[in-house]
Amino acid sequence: MRLGEGFFRADSRPARDLGVLLARRLAGQGPLEVLDLMAGCGVRSLRYGLEAGASAVWANDADPERLPVLRTNLEPLRGRLALRLSALTAQKLLAACLLRDQRFDLVDLDAFGCPGALVPRALEAVRFGGVLYLASTDGRSPTGHDRTAALRSLGAAARAHPASWELALRLQLGVLARSAWSLGRGLRPLLNVSDGRTFRTAVQVLRSPELLEEDRLGLLAHCHGCGDQQVQSLRRLRRWQPCGCAAPPPLAVSGPLWIGPPQDPAWLEGLIHLAAEGHVGEQARRWLSGLAADSADGARVWPMAEIARRSPGGTVRLRRLGGRVRLAGWSASASGVMPGQLRSSAPWRQVLELAAAGDGTLDR
Repeated sequence: MRLGEGFFRADSRPARDLGVLLARRLAGQGPLEVLDLMAGCGVRSLRYGLEAGASAVWANDADPERLPVLRTNLEPLRGRLALRLSALTAQKLLAACLLRDQRFDLVDLDAFGCPGALVPRALEAVRFGGVLYLASTDGRSPTGHDRTAALRSLGAAARAHPASWELALRLQLGVLARSAWSLGRGLRPLLNVSDGRTFRTAVQVLRSPELLEEDRLGLLAHCHGCGDQQVQSLRRLRRWQPCGCAAPPPLAVSGPLWIGPPQDPAWLEGLIHLAAEGHVGEQARRWLSGLAADSADGARVWPMAEIARRSPGGTVRLRRLGGRVRLAGWSASASGVMPGQLRSSAPWRQVLELAAAGDGTLDR
């Protein structure tokens, strides 16, 4: 690879690994056409061609001075597949694809900042059953650190939340869902990962929304007084329930955001199987195994540090607490998005009680 002036981050390899796995999964269903909207130096496009078995790759970067680097780095693909290079803004390229009714099996949108303005056209560039693999480097807006910017870029309220990475990804999914529905399409989240700097989402575009798919858009409320969290669907919006505070402060409400499952177990299983065949590093494998172990049942997630701070029993191991919660009849798993966090359907008060439980039958 010649980097030249092309953008390249070595530590983004795990995200590129996931893109290759998504493409390989699609390639098993037929010819694979890939659009790399913001190609940089072309490393993702090269890997889609060499490792994922793409039949056609369109590598684009808005900076025309990067074209010589792209030509050099993607030379190994010539003669192996249909290769196209361009230097257009993503807006112009996607508009041209719409006019030509041209669509792709995988659209890779590795954006700087928030890509919300590009989402509707990017979704239209994906074939039914294809995948949009989207990244955002805007960490302040969706994590509640810049509420005005969140309203502008996401059309949503974003409040400070202990599971900030998951909040950001669910807000991003909410933007994708609303855009897909406005186009008459459906959406199936395949995976969502973050390293705290970049938020990456892969969704499958469906011909139409699945049954009750609209129920998966809602609001997430957090009480900074007692730590309780509540979730409501926008379709069934009602009064918030009392939390555990004697004099409750106003709830910090975020949304609209995606409150449904943020991943697809069948796709995760397929990606893990492909990862075992090679081409990916250890971090991508850890991401996938963490997501597969996460039940993804519900949007209520608490850091173990907060549980330890609020529970009279103090510190408890995540695995042990999860076992206690499941034994009590509720769902519980370690979050696959952010380490050291518990996802559970149990009432918050019961989570704290179980965290404080001694070495009795609940720990067996």
